[in-house]
Amino acid sequence: MPPPPLEQQEQQQEDEEMEVPNSDNPEGPLPMEVQAENVSTVDAPIVDDPQSGRFTWTIDNFSRLMRKVYSDSFQVGGYRWRILVFPKGNNVDHLSMYLDVVDSVLLPYGWSRYAQFSLTVVNQLHNKFSIRKETSHQFNARESDWGFTNFMPLSELLDPSRGYVVNDTCVVEADVAVRKVVDYWSHDSKKETGYVGLKNQGATCYMNSLLQTLYHIPYFRKAVYHMPTTENDMPSGSIPLALQSLFYKLQYSDSSVATKELTKSFGWDTYDAFMQHDVQELNRVLCEKLEDKMKGTVVEGTIQQLFEGHHMNYIECINVDYKSTRKESFYDLQLDVKGCRDVYDSFDKYVEVERLEGDNKYHAEKYGLQEARKGVLFIDFPPVLQLQLKRFEYDFMRDTMVKINDRYEFPLQLDLDREDGKYLSPEADRRVRNLYTLHSVLVHSGGVHGGHYYAYIRPTLSDQWFKFDDERVTKEEAKRALEEQYGGEEELPHTNPGFNNSPFKFTKYSNAYMLVYIRESDKDKIICNVDEKDIAEHLRVRLKKEQEEKELKRKEKAEAHLYTIVKVARDADLFEQIGEDIFFDLVDHDKVRSFRIQKQIPFSVFKEEVAKELGVPVQYQRFWLWAKRQNHTYRPNRPVTPQEEAQSVGQLREVSNKANSAELKLFLEVETGQDFRPIALPEKSTEDLLLFFKLYDPSNEEFRYIGRFYVSASGRPMDILTRLNEMAGFSRDEEIELFEEIKFEPQVMCELVDKKSTFRANQLEDGDIICYQKTPKVGSAEQFRYPDVPSFLEYVHNRQVVRFRSLERPKEDEFSLELSKLHTYDDVVTRVAQHLGLDDPSKIRLTSHNCYSQQPKPQPIKYRGVENLSDMLVHYNQTSDILYYEVLDIPLPELQGLKTLKIAFHHATKDEVLIHTIRLPKQCDVEDVINDLKSKQVDLSHPNAELRLLEVFYHKIYKIFSPSEKIENINDQYWTLRAEEIPEEEKNLGPNDRLIHVYHFMKDTTQNQQVQNFGDPFFLVVHEGETLADVKLRIQKKLQVPDEEFSKWKFAFLSLGRPEYLQDSDVVSSRFQRRDIYGAWEQYLGLEHTDNAPKKSYAVNQFSILQNRHAFEKPVKIYN
Repeated sequence: MPPPPLEQQEQQQEDEEMEVPNSDNPEGPLPMEVQAENVSTVDAPIVDDPQSGRFTWTIDNFSRLMRKVYSDSFQVGGYRWRILVFPKGNNVDHLSMYLDVVDSVLLPYGWSRYAQFSLTVVNQLHNKFSIRKETSHQFNARESDWGFTNFMPLSELLDPSRGYVVNDTCVVEADVAVRKVVDYWSHDSKKETGYVGLKNQGATCYMNSLLQTLYHIPYFRKAVYHMPTTENDMPSGSIPLALQSLFYKLQYSDSSVATKELTKSFGWDTYDAFMQHDVQELNRVLCEKLEDKMKGTVVEGTIQQLFEGHHMNYIECINVDYKSTRKESFYDLQLDVKGCRDVYDSFDKYVEVERLEGDNKYHAEKYGLQEARKGVLFIDFPPVLQLQLKRFEYDFMRDTMVKINDRYEFPLQLDLDREDGKYLSPEADRRVRNLYTLHSVLVHSGGVHGGHYYAYIRPTLSDQWFKFDDERVTKEEAKRALEEQYGGEEELPHTNPGFNNSPFKFTKYSNAYMLVYIRESDKDKIICNVDEKDIAEHLRVRLKKEQEEKELKRKEKAEAHLYTIVKVARDADLFEQIGEDIFFDLVDHDKVRSFRIQKQIPFSVFKEEVAKELGVPVQYQRFWLWAKRQNHTYRPNRPVTPQEEAQSVGQLREVSNKANSAELKLFLEVETGQDFRPIALPEKSTEDLLLFFKLYDPSNEEFRYIGRFYVSASGRPMDILTRLNEMAGFSRDEEIELFEEIKFEPQVMCELVDKKSTFRANQLEDGDIICYQKTPKVGSAEQFRYPDVPSFLEYVHNRQVVRFRSLERPKEDEFSLELSKLHTYDDVVTRVAQHLGLDDPSKIRLTSHNCYSQQPKPQPIKYRGVENLSDMLVHYNQTSDILYYEVLDIPLPELQGLKTLKIAFHHATKDEVLIHTIRLPKQCDVEDVINDLKSKQVDLSHPNAELRLLEVFYHKIYKIFSPSEKIENINDQYWTLRAEEIPEEEKNLGPNDRLIHVYHFMKDTTQNQQVQNFGDPFFLVVHEGETLADVKLRIQKKLQVPDEEFSKWKFAFLSLGRPEYLQDSDVVSSRFQRRDIYGAWEQYLGLEHTDNAPKKSYAVNQFSILQNRHAFEKPVKIYN
C-alpha cells in the first residue's frame, strides 16, 4: 500500500502509520554528520557485512536538542543508515522518529533497498515498558527516510515518572534487517500468471484482497454476471453493474483494474478511499447489500446458498428435564486466535460447554434456578466456509485495541466431521461429508493502527498458489501461503561487532486474518466454468467499447509527441463566456475549438483545415499568438507573420510557447460584412492597436463583451466614444467612463482611462481590455451596490459561495451563502446567525474543511482567530468552499476561556462510576473543580465528605492533584481523571502509619508471565506491625469480595514490576519503609486474581475507548 500524501498528516495525527518526514526544513545537516568519514560515496554492499543488526543511540541533553537530530551512521546489509529524530515532534505533539539512508543524494541513480526494521524508545526504569514499533519499507531517492511521525506522545515521553527520559538522557534503538529488493514495476502479472491485479486507490488494499477472493469463487462470479442490469445503468450508480464491470475486466483485461467505479457505486468519496477499514466488516456489508440487490431476480438466494450455515445455541439443565434451543444462521465464523494452537483448537473452544452454576445458575421455565450446560453445536456448514480469525481484540488491561500476532496454524484440508462429528448437533445431516479444502488466505501485515492486506488464492484448487497484492500477482509456493502466514516470531541471526550482540526476534506482523474453505463435495459446482455467454450482451458491448476507447487513448498518448493541440479562440467564444463563465481576461481556452494537428504539417495546411471546419476562407483569416504577461494576464500579443505561416505547426508552437506546452493557442481575427459573411481584413500597421471592449451596467450588475476594433496609438479615447455608444445601444452623446482592466491577481487593478490623452500616453497596447459604463449622474437618487467597474470587478474577484454543513452531519450540505473572501470573522458568523435565525452570532463556532480527508479539521476556528473568510477556506495549497458550523450553548469567547475536563467520580460505597463533564475558567484550580463536582449533587457518603482528584493511567495512580494546582495544564486526553472521597483514616495518619498503593494484577501467559494491571487502583493506610492477615480483612471489606472468591487471591509486594509473594504472618508496613506516597512505578501491594468481574474502569474509560477507535478505523458503510 503506498504511503499517504504528506498533506494528510493532519488527518492522521492520532494514527501510528508510517510517514515520510516533512522536507520543508531548509536547515543543513547537524554537526555530528558533517565530520568526514573515510568511505566511498558509492553505496556498494560489503561481502562480510551482516544482513541484520541493532544500533543503540544514547541521546544526552535531550531537552536542549534542536528541531531535528541525526544519530551517527551504522552499517547493516552493506548499507549505511542512521536514525532521524524530531525531539519536539514533526509538526505534531508526538515524538517523531525515522530510519534514514546516509548520503542518499550521492548514491547511484535508481538506487533502491528494502528493509524490515523496528525503532524503540527504551524505558530506563523497566525495560518491559519500552515502546517499540516495527515496519518495512523500500527505500529509494524519493523516500530515503521512513518511520513514525506519531511515535509516542511527548507528554508521555517527557514525563520524568515514566522512565523514557532520565537525567535528560533518552536511549533509542534501531533493529534493521535488509531484504532482497523486488522490482515491482517490471512484472507483467497477466503474462507471468494469467491473472491481473487491482489498483489501490489510497488505502483500499483491504477491499482488493476481498474482491479477488470473491472473484475467484466462480459460482459467485457467475451469479454477479446474472444480476439484471440495463444499458442505461451507470456503473458509478449501480453496485451490480459496477461489480459486473470489475469482474469482466479482471477476467479479460491484460493489465491491472481500477476500482473507482465500484467505490463510487458504494457512495464513497476520496476520504473513504484513504480510510483503511476492516475486511470482515466490508465482507458482511457487501454480501448483505448484494443479497438485497439479488431479491426478486434469477439469482435470488445465491449468497445464502454459498455462505450460509446454521448452528444451534442450547442450554440444558443438569438436574431436571429441561432444554432450551435456538437456531441461528451465519455467513462467517469468528474464531479465537489467542490461546489456540490451530483452527481445530478454535472450533473446540467454539463448542466448549460452559457450566452455569453458583451465582450464574440458569432460570428455567417452571423449575426456577438450575445448574445447566450451555453451548453451541452446528446444524450444517455452508459450501463456502469463511473463517474470520480474531487477530484484533480490545485489551481492557491496556485500554486499547491490540493485534494478536501469535502463531496460529490452519490446515490445507479441514475435517469438521472429526472425532465422530463432535461439532455437529443431533439434528445435523450426517450424510453430508464436511471435508473442506483451503481456497484462499487473506493476510494482514502491520499493526492495529494500519497496515497492508493481500491474499493467497488457489483459483482452481490445484497445487499452484498465487499471491494477489494490489496490482501485482505472482506465483507462490504452498509454504508461503500456509506456514509463513501462521504468525509468531522470527529470530534474526547474530550481528556484527560494534552492535549490541544479544539476538533479537522480529514478531511476524504478517499473518492470516481470514480463511476461505470450499467443501470437497461441492467444489465441482463452486469451481465452475464462467465464460462470455454468462455475461449480458449490453455489458459485453459496453465494456468492449470502454476497452476500445482505452486503447485509443493509449495510442494517442503513445503518439502524442507527434501531434500538437491547436486551440482557436474566436469572437463568438468571448461573447459566450464573458459575464457568464469568466469576468477577467478574455477566454477560457479549455472551452474553445481545438484541433489535433501533426507537428510537421505546414501552418498553411492547418489554415485550410480551419476554413473547412469553421467556414472562414483562408484569405480572410488572421491568427494572433497569445502571450502571458508579467502581471499574469493572458492576451493576444501579435499577429502570426507571413514567414511564420510558412513554417510547420510544430515550429510555430515552439516560437509561441516558452513553457514548452504541447498546445498552441491562437486568436482568429475575422471581419464580417453586413451579411455576416467574412470579408477582407484591414491592413495592420505598427501604429494600429487591437483593443477589446467590455460593457458594465450597474443597475442589473451585468458585465459582457461588446466587441473589438483597431485604434490609432496617436488617437485619443474621446474619438471613439460615439462608436462605443452605438455598440452599447446608447444615445450617440451619452457620457461614458472608460477603465483599463490591467490585472486581477493577487488584487484587482482597474484604472480610469484619460479620455483626452492619446492611447499611447495611456500606455495601451495590442490585446488590452477597455471596460466602460455610463457616467453616474451627479445627485442621482439611484443607489447601486457596485456603482462602477472597479468596485464590481473587486466584488467578482472576492465573492465566494460557501457551502455550510452542520458539524453533526459532516457529509450533508445544509445551506449556501454568497460571501466575500474579504469578509471578517465577525461578518461570516453574523451572516450564518442571520440565516439560522440566531440572535447572538458569538454562539456560532466554525470549523474548516480538510481538502484531503474530506472531513472537518480536528480543531475548530478560534473566536476571531482568522482575519477573513479566505483564511478559513485555505488548507495547505488548496482552497475549499466548505465550512462546518455548530451552535453553542454559550458564546464562543466565553467557552474558549473555559477548560473542559472529563472526570470519573467513584462512589465511596456503591460499586458505580459516573462520568462528569466539568467546564470552568482556565485560571481556576483543582479546588474549584471539586466544588463544582459537589454542586452537581454527586452522591456523597456524608454531607461533609472531602474529595480529591487523582490521575490514573493503565490502572495505576500517578498523581494526587494539589487543590491549588491550575487546571489549565491538566490533560485528560491520555490519563483518566478520577474524583473520590478521602477516607477518614487517611486524614489521621499516625507517625508510623504508611499510605500505600494497592493495585490489581494478573500474569499474562502470552507475555512471558509479565505483570498486567487491571481494575481500579486505590490507596490503603497500613499501620505499624499490621500483618497481611489484618490487611486482607480490611481489603475484603472495602472491595466486598465473597469469601470463596477472595480465598483464591494472592498478595504480593511489587517493586519495579517484580512480585514477591507475602504470607499472612508478614508485616506489611516493613516492606514500605518511606512514609511518603511511592511513585506508581516503584512499589505497591498487588492483589493477584483473575479479572472476571464487570469492571468500573470500563465505564471510566469509555470515552477514551471511543477516541482510540476513531483514531484508526471508522465503520464501513455502503450508502447506495
